[in-house]
Amino acid sequence: MSKYDEIKGLAYKANMQLPELGLVLFTFGNASAVDRKEGVFAIKPSGVPYVELSADKIVIVDFDGETVEGNLRPSSDTLTHAVLYKHFENIGGIAHTHSCYATAWAQSLRDIPIYGTTHADHTTSDIPCAAPMNDEMIQGDYEYQTGFQIINALKEKNISYEEMEMILVGNHAPFTWGKTADKAVYNSAVLESIAKMAFITESIKADALRLKDSLIKKHYERKHGKDSYYGQ
Repeated sequence: MSKYDEIKGLAYKANMQLPELGLVLFTFGNASAVDRKEGVFAIKPSGVPYVELSADKIVIVDFDGETVEGNLRPSSDTLTHAVLYKHFENIGGIAHTHSCYATAWAQSLRDIPIYGTTHADHTTSDIPCAAPMNDEMIQGDYEYQTGFQIINALKEKNISYEEMEMILVGNHAPFTWGKTADKAVYNSAVLESIAKMAFITESIKADALRLKDSLIKKHYERKHGKDSYYGQ
């Protein structure tokens, strides 16, 4: 028994959902779950195929990315997760995928416009795309800097990480987060769906109109507002 068994289990479950939902191929992507009290998080080991993954292979690392428990190297994206956990104090899980449509928008360096109510059910803004990393950051501590690439993009757009739980990293792929690891994975699936619908919308009508503000407000607030009435 390990005192980290609970978050290892949460991280394992979250990681296994990624291929089940069609969000990753082979060893692409990763998910993590944090234990704030212990100051550590659990993350997928690097390069391990999902079919070979088990809860006991999940690696425990601290907020500096140093391994605390585990015999395998943690994900190559570990330092990105560490930076986000340090700066986004109210999140409990992070997911990173290279899902097809969301990654295509990231490669196109475009925010995903808010075209419909599915998008507005989850956020009132376009899904932001962080600007490409400069050469100095790329040649430095790349994964560490990716965390700040995300943080800086939200700051520049004046968007809170609690209101926007997803982002596209320019030329790279999406990252999502949430209060739990399950919610981070949920957000990855939602982001991929929104990205696909936006692509199809523009394929049908290149000059499609952004959803009007009244509908954005209605759909977001009926789920998330103080007088929300969606669900039980």
